[in-house]
Amino acid sequence: MAPERDIGGVNNNRLVKIHEACKVPPFSDDSTAAAVAATTLPLTYFDTYCFNLSPVDILLFYEIKDLTWDSFNSEILPKLKHSLSITLLHYLPVAGHLMWPPDAEKPAVYYFKDDGVSVTVAESNADLRRLLSSNNGTRRAVEFHPLAPRLSISEDKAEVTAIQITLFPNQGFSICISVHHTVIDGKSAVLFIKSWAYLCKKLQQQNVVVPVPSLLPESLTPCFDRSLIKDPHGIDMVYVKQLMAFTGSDPNTRSLKVTIPVPKVDSNLVRKTFTLTREDLNKLKHKLVLVNKDQHPSKQLHLSTFVLTCAHVFVCLVKARGEDTNTTVTFWVPADCRSRLDPPLPGNYFGSCILGEFVVAKAGDFMQEDGIAFVAEKLSDSVKGLKKGDAIIGTEDRIARELEVMKETGEQSIEIAIAGGTSHFDFYDSDFGWGKPNKVEIVSIDGTGAISLMQSRDGGSVEIGVVLDEPQMEVFTYLFVSGLNDRDDTSHPLRTVLRSRC
Repeated sequence: MAPERDIGGVNNNRLVKIHEACKVPPFSDDSTAAAVAATTLPLTYFDTYCFNLSPVDILLFYEIKDLTWDSFNSEILPKLKHSLSITLLHYLPVAGHLMWPPDAEKPAVYYFKDDGVSVTVAESNADLRRLLSSNNGTRRAVEFHPLAPRLSISEDKAEVTAIQITLFPNQGFSICISVHHTVIDGKSAVLFIKSWAYLCKKLQQQNVVVPVPSLLPESLTPCFDRSLIKDPHGIDMVYVKQLMAFTGSDPNTRSLKVTIPVPKVDSNLVRKTFTLTREDLNKLKHKLVLVNKDQHPSKQLHLSTFVLTCAHVFVCLVKARGEDTNTTVTFWVPADCRSRLDPPLPGNYFGSCILGEFVVAKAGDFMQEDGIAFVAEKLSDSVKGLKKGDAIIGTEDRIARELEVMKETGEQSIEIAIAGGTSHFDFYDSDFGWGKPNKVEIVSIDGTGAISLMQSRDGGSVEIGVVLDEPQMEVFTYLFVSGLNDRDDTSHPLRTVLRSRC
């Protein structure tokens, strides 16, 4: 009997059945034998900056009515697997492992001839329409966990990527890609998924079973050239040792285990998606410009889509949590550094290439009447501080400063982070031949205090994924909507509760 995973709690009659667990290697024949030779990809200080972070799980849903197991198994699954093998021919490190051999000074990504990506094929009897929740309703966070693969990470070896493909009979299917954050950041994840989708759609159009491997367009062809990032002072290993010391590990060990703890996901957590349209963002910008003109007339704020979105969402999150005004709030502002280096990296550079800035404040700063202006100013200053130059070059004390902030604020602080990219990441532009995904979720934000950001399916809005407990989500929803209205609904029952907290 095939193994089963409970979806959304016990005794609810919704299960995921595992049909197959296999490895998909890079495509190989006489013409590609030389291209799939063993290879090693060194890590840069951008990679080791994320050395101990948990994997990121990106879940894409595709609706196809009347999709039976037979048609899925004979038509869709073979194309997904074969196009994946062709994609891996261009992305060999993705099929490999992060390793730190005893005779190697530093960890690196190693690809050997017999390597491949772990692929799980499953079937779920859950209601796909409810999981998609087209009206952006709430769903239990734990319902999505059985749809995500488990990335294998041990002391001496870690998978770079794992994939799960799940059929929902007569409804559609999902693809979940779990990636190791040391090797793949959000932009690289988008690049890999879109490359796979491009080649799979090409199979659909050619309607052949085993075509000759295709070249990728230049925009999707990854660049693995690590010589582009200079590190004469060995900052890459400084980051590794500082992270290991912070988590209580012996800095002299070679453990690849994820050691920054992730809280256990509470069964009461719910997930909901929110959208900010261009009109909404213009409203927020107009409001902030007026406040800034009144309070800091000589200061120019950087009011990008990212800053506007995060300022609104962060204020709603802190207020929804209902913490004391003296509670410390820390939020992390990430930056893609490809274009910030001098000279800049190509946009298709593949790996991790993010750094960020920690901002520390008090919950009361968020709860004041113009809390959004306070947060927007902090975000604006952080983004400006991460422009080109020394600010984004690896330095010996960068992680030390950030870890010190985490140590000082402790477990009693509210931590807010951003996962799954920025408002420009177009995960929805991943058409494998059966149309764009109907929904994309970043499963790994559960229980972390992080939100997910991405470009919406229609391309004209920002989509925000939030996970909170149910009462907090009710408050967040009210705040998110009311913060965009020209007039506040003073009769709403939550209004009185929130005023009493400030």
